[in-house]
Amino acid sequence: MQSLVDSFWRAVAYCLHPRVIGLSLLPLVVAGSLVFAFMFFFWETANASVRATLESWHLIESLLQWLDSFGLQSFRSALTGMVVLAGLLPVVILLSLLLVALFMTPAIVRLVAQRRFPLLEKKRGGTLMQSVAASLGATLIALVLIILSMPLWLIPPLVMVLPPLIWGWLTYRVFGFDVLADHASSEERRALLKEHRAPMLAMGVVCGYLGAVPSLIWAVAGVAAIIFAPFVVLLAIWLYTLVFAFSTAWFTHYALAALQARRAAEPVAESAVLLEN
Repeated sequence: MQSLVDSFWRAVAYCLHPRVIGLSLLPLVVAGSLVFAFMFFFWETANASVRATLESWHLIESLLQWLDSFGLQSFRSALTGMVVLAGLLPVVILLSLLLVALFMTPAIVRLVAQRRFPLLEKKRGGTLMQSVAASLGATLIALVLIILSMPLWLIPPLVMVLPPLIWGWLTYRVFGFDVLADHASSEERRALLKEHRAPMLAMGVVCGYLGAVPSLIWAVAGVAAIIFAPFVVLLAIWLYTLVFAFSTAWFTHYALAALQARRAAEPVAESAVLLEN
């Protein structure tokens, strides 16, 4: 527990480092450009498709006609825009996570290692291709889980539990591999991920709940989120980037400290075996 709290506060401090803040701008530019490109080329098409789908549902159409009778015809467009933005949200989160893992994680791991673990040997047990494959595989599984669980989000308690659990598992799988890729051997990495699975999953779930905070922008903004959609999306992407950067720093501090402690204990264990023989 002490190592979790210690690594947590260290991660908070590192997120205030100018280098980390500067690094967060690159995923913001890339993700923002991709999202803006989608909104420029496909926003109208997506809205038209969603509106046609909603109007084809008898219950929704009856509700909309009832609202029309009160002079709320504009609610149709507002509802359509909110549905499109809600569908865009998981894509923004996953894109931010992958971009942070690709652009920020190696730099944050180097920064933490240089400042706190300068003598920790690099055994390079994970390659870039393995990292990309692991991240994409975990992301696809998480995306499937999100889609399958969406009907359950209509149940108030579950909407506060299921998404953070899925994001938490994904964070654990992605960052648990990436932060150990350079310094741990493949055997050490597997052992550490197995031995520290519970605390790392807990870290992932906490990060999952932190990742839900930027989503409040959509809820608070309401209809205004549609009017100022480009700015709201840009702000959300940057906040997601900072949350995932914090997650990287937290996992890095915790995992590298655990790796250092494991290696420090190995000579003691070997000496005990020799004495027994």
